[in-house]
Amino acid sequence: MKPWHWFLLPLVAEFIIGCGSAENKSKEITNSKEITNSKEITNSIGMKLVRIPKGKFMMGSPEREVDREDNETWHEVILTKDFYLGIYEVTQAEYEKVMGENPSKFKGARKPVEMVSWNDATEFCKKLSDFPEEKKAGRVYRLPTEAQWEYACRAGTTTPFHFGEELNGTQANCNGNDPYGTTTKGPYLEKPINCGEYPSNAWGLHDMHGNVFEWCSDWYGEYPEFGVIDPQGPQRGDYRVRRGGSWNGISKRCRASCRFRSFPGYRYYYYGFRVLLPLDF
Repeated sequence: MKPWHWFLLPLVAEFIIGCGSAENKSKEITNSKEITNSKEITNSIGMKLVRIPKGKFMMGSPEREVDREDNETWHEVILTKDFYLGIYEVTQAEYEKVMGENPSKFKGARKPVEMVSWNDATEFCKKLSDFPEEKKAGRVYRLPTEAQWEYACRAGTTTPFHFGEELNGTQANCNGNDPYGTTTKGPYLEKPINCGEYPSNAWGLHDMHGNVFEWCSDWYGEYPEFGVIDPQGPQRGDYRVRRGGSWNGISKRCRASCRFRSFPGYRYYYYGFRVLLPLDF
């Protein structure tokens, strides 16, 4: 984590804002040079990832945001490298291909895997990286940092959700009985559903709000009050970060800035994850 004084903030002249459009057909990439020129890729187990452009954003929430928490200190973050992120949460079919088992309570090949701990998620990343095709291509998967997760979730927006100011269960899979904003009550499905049933954000990512919580790589800690570059979170801690809300969570907990934490060994039927592929190899 690299702090700076506000008057010395570097100017980011330009960065790509549109990724993963429908016109970009995904393909399996087997060469590390080829991957750096692709907007969307499909790896050896059929997992699709989209390229997220580097850039800067305001992380956390402004004081005016309804239902904001004290741990959402608004601060500027610069991410200096592009990265690939799973278009969907890791599905049960993908998890079983890599781990040889499916621990989920709500079974379904296209549903997100759940009942997975942070430890399970990181082990999945390690095992996937060891697949022969992935090793040959030099791909090493991991969980996103909390900053990368929120940046990707927002996709250039500053509202509580990438689709706007309101959520009632019609825009994402959550408990719509307690809506956010001025909207009326909406559906509560009481279970996770197949990945990708709701529209993606501007960068092609589905289910960043709701469905299942997503583990991040960071230890949980308080935010700084100054700007940071490529934050990684604290060096140690007791809890790991999870983000995005879930199918059984009320709408306000699905906000882009809303933060949660759990012991890294905890498993629940609304804990899942998606994978990140860095571009620094």
